[in-house]
Amino acid sequence: MDGRVLAGVYWSRSAARRALTGAYWSRGADGGCSLRYVLGGGARRLAGAAALVSGLRGTGAQVAAALVLAGTGRVVLHDRGAACAADRAHQFLLGESDVGQNRAEASQWVLAELNPRVTVAAHTGELSEAFLASFQVVVLTESSLEEQLRVGDFCHARGICFIVADTKGLAGQLFCDFGERFVVDDPAEGDPACAAVQHISQGNPGVVTCVGAEDSRGHLFCDGDLVTFSGVEGMTELNSQDPVPVHVLDAFRLEIGDTSTFSPYRCGGLVSQVRLPQVHSYEPLRQALAEPRIRVASPEELPRSRSLHAAFQALHAFRGEQGRLPRPRALADTERVLELARSLGAQQGPLDEDVVRAFASVSAGDLCPVAAVVGALAAQEVLKAITRKFLPLDQWLYFDALECLALEGATQLTEEDCAPRGSRYDGQIAVFGDAFQEQLGRQKYLVVGAGAIGCELLKNFAMMGLAAGPGGDLTVTDMDTVALSNLHRQLLYRSADISKPKSVVAAAAVRRMNPCIRVTAHQNQVGPATEPLYGDSFFRCLDGVVSALDTLEARAYLESRCLRCLTPLLDSGTEGPRGNVLTMVPPLTKPLGPAGTPGDGTFPLCTLRYFPRTIQHTLQWARDEFEGLFQLPAEHVNRFMEDPAFPEQLPAGKALEVLEQVRGSLWERPRDWQDCVRWAHRHWQSRYHDAIAQLLHTFPPEHETSPGVPFWVGDRSCPHPLTFDPNNDTHLEYILAAAHLFAQAHKVTPCSDRASVQAILRSVVLPPFAPQEGLQIPLAEEREEVQAPADRGRLAELTQDLVQRRQELVGGEEAQVPMMEPIHFEKDNNIHIDFIMAASNLRAENYGIPPADWLTSKRIAGRIIPAIITTTAAVAGLACLEVYKLVWGCRDPSCYRNSNLCLSDCLLLRIQPLPPPTYRYGGREWSCWDRLEMRAVGADGQEMTVQEVLDWLQRTHGWTVTMLLRGHTVLYDREEDEETRARQRAQRLSENLEDAGEPRQRELELYYVCEGEDAEAEDARPPLLCSLP
Repeated sequence: MDGRVLAGVYWSRSAARRALTGAYWSRGADGGCSLRYVLGGGARRLAGAAALVSGLRGTGAQVAAALVLAGTGRVVLHDRGAACAADRAHQFLLGESDVGQNRAEASQWVLAELNPRVTVAAHTGELSEAFLASFQVVVLTESSLEEQLRVGDFCHARGICFIVADTKGLAGQLFCDFGERFVVDDPAEGDPACAAVQHISQGNPGVVTCVGAEDSRGHLFCDGDLVTFSGVEGMTELNSQDPVPVHVLDAFRLEIGDTSTFSPYRCGGLVSQVRLPQVHSYEPLRQALAEPRIRVASPEELPRSRSLHAAFQALHAFRGEQGRLPRPRALADTERVLELARSLGAQQGPLDEDVVRAFASVSAGDLCPVAAVVGALAAQEVLKAITRKFLPLDQWLYFDALECLALEGATQLTEEDCAPRGSRYDGQIAVFGDAFQEQLGRQKYLVVGAGAIGCELLKNFAMMGLAAGPGGDLTVTDMDTVALSNLHRQLLYRSADISKPKSVVAAAAVRRMNPCIRVTAHQNQVGPATEPLYGDSFFRCLDGVVSALDTLEARAYLESRCLRCLTPLLDSGTEGPRGNVLTMVPPLTKPLGPAGTPGDGTFPLCTLRYFPRTIQHTLQWARDEFEGLFQLPAEHVNRFMEDPAFPEQLPAGKALEVLEQVRGSLWERPRDWQDCVRWAHRHWQSRYHDAIAQLLHTFPPEHETSPGVPFWVGDRSCPHPLTFDPNNDTHLEYILAAAHLFAQAHKVTPCSDRASVQAILRSVVLPPFAPQEGLQIPLAEEREEVQAPADRGRLAELTQDLVQRRQELVGGEEAQVPMMEPIHFEKDNNIHIDFIMAASNLRAENYGIPPADWLTSKRIAGRIIPAIITTTAAVAGLACLEVYKLVWGCRDPSCYRNSNLCLSDCLLLRIQPLPPPTYRYGGREWSCWDRLEMRAVGADGQEMTVQEVLDWLQRTHGWTVTMLLRGHTVLYDREEDEETRARQRAQRLSENLEDAGEPRQRELELYYVCEGEDAEAEDARPPLLCSLP
């Protein structure tokens, strides 16, 4: 979760009006439905779609992985080349044993494992017209211009959406042709605007006054929006009107058409925006090359993008001449590309020759971060083509990070420095040189958070070789465990990893990608409670910190630690299709500063399986429960009844998991409503009593993670189990909703009579809870498990039992499908919200969290904006480009970038971070990064007394201190009586703190107030850092 809006972004009108200032934080959401919250109802089209991805190097791999995780029905991989060692620095699907194998075939099985519901196939032949005709979308990533033109012509003529995504060195291009008549069903983000009506005047025009929202932001309509009315009493003529345009008067008032002849308004009503489909037309590639429509975030970027447009065409021409790409840093090759760009005459406006030279000089390079950005953008365009949600790119987009070549050191590189070494990093060496690669290997980094963004960051680090050499160290910490909802958007996790620590699983995954990476997994929160582990010395030894956090509080704390220890920080985050990266480089850039509180409807959600602390967390947990109980089991049962051999297509571990789920559903199959009620009671007991009791058995309230560090502290609230009571309204509402949904899934007639349900519940006797000894709730590193022979035996036995059970159910005939009804969560279904509210509030009661009422639960659960793989991949790529600059030790602030992207509009803005603010104190100017440092050793060789500190400030800076503090502990106060002042001055620094109950530390950060300060100096003075002996 993460970051803030950058001023000056040229968003579309609809995006701009609904953009919320404050932090962009990634949201958790149930995996199977996560894209539906971003892509709307069009996401249902994904399962029936077929997409071709041609070229399985870095960019193609990113596109394919995103499409598989998104649930595209059929993804076909095409590549005619064999994997080489250098591919493994940007193609994250390849293992060491895949070198020499066809890239598409080697990638197929890894991708298939990501999402068993997606059919992944490989094609190694030519792209014939007969072959292409079966796809809705075709993506070319490693094709010659001739092939692009041939395939593009065919796709345009056949109405197949056509995309070109290409990366070369530090630049990338994206092109879309969705045909002459492409219908966009819903062009904007989020739900249509809606507001409650307070009053409507009779007049021409009539004025609609809207009820103020909780946050006083008013309505979200814009001039020209079409609206309809419903539920209006009195002026009922409006309820049956066709959509009418509005004119915005202010935040609470709208003008509509003539209402002078309508009945007087009495009360009530909703005014709702109506989004009409839009038709868009696209030119074929052949024409678009000569007359490009290029998407830019600001007009100032257009000349640069036009120059890159010419540069990519010139590169195709060079490759046609020479049969190769330009050699890295080879001046003759670079100049030839420039000559070709001049001769093409295709660019509009003047050619920026410096841009073309920079592009050509490193065009032979392959960088994982650039592939991640361009591949993610391309994948989002594929999703637009299939779902018809959001406006597609019109028609070109160019991206570059050529500012990396202006870094001190990079400008001096020679052709020899960048020549191939036969290394997996040759594509990176081609851009930054061999010495830089060694420097990358020595880096010490901390990654905080191993969720959606964290997975992408770690994957990129493995590809880049960060901390993969002598002296390198990569620490990743995350308190969370892998949940079902993570599998659809977090690349490193599989179903077998559910309930295991994210950091441990992620570390093992990146080690498989790059065995040389030196990664350590922690399961700790970075916060005040863990300062003994993550103290000043820890942070000062780091070369950088990358945050992928999910709370504002955690992010603010991490920033404060980096600010104190002068450690660079890259803060990244997403919100649905939006994301950003903020760069904090001491002492060059402005600190990130306090983030705004998210507005109504944008909630900082994190799925903490065992440690929720807000009602948003419990609501998200309830959403995961809904999918895991009422959607996925039914889908698996139906597929098994239709094709009992389908588990053979799955990896063995996944097949066993799916068949166990099928077995549970078939053996628990209810005969009547009473069975559904009994099932709901058993499930209530399992979730709200037994699971909590087991957690407390494993981690008692007095448990410590390490000596002196309590387990239940900070963000971990110690829970308590609940006792079922059929007379408790919340307990009964849960049973009614869960039993109803269970009955619906099994096609049993439900009953809503509360008294009869209570009677059934009173007759149910459940066995007492018995804790499992040795059960591991994984919060420590575990060895990777492999499937034992017993597991394979269990799989065969289970398959045989289920086949027999299937025959019994269908009477020996072919199965009549579907046997069960998968239930997808709908925010407007009252039973669904009943379950979500009850499940969430019971979970909240477990952890002492205030509950939410029905309307609040519906509002929050219905507006969750999940993290999606395309945005997280793009954001992680942008962050890693800034890592390159930090590794160079860049001291030029103009080289760094803050990034803001909006994939719904295919916009990316990268601007230079602001300089650090300055202030005046004590007669001189200070930066926010400045601090006073002193070695607090007195004349006697012992720790300084307070008096000696006061004397040092007087002697060194001429300041007379009236108060000295460490946090809230007063070390000296001139306003005290003489006896107290004498005692304070005589005490050594740590004595005061020990008296206040604070642990002894090697370094203290002190604050002071000096004589003669004015009011403006209240919070503007450099801190004093005292190093104790």
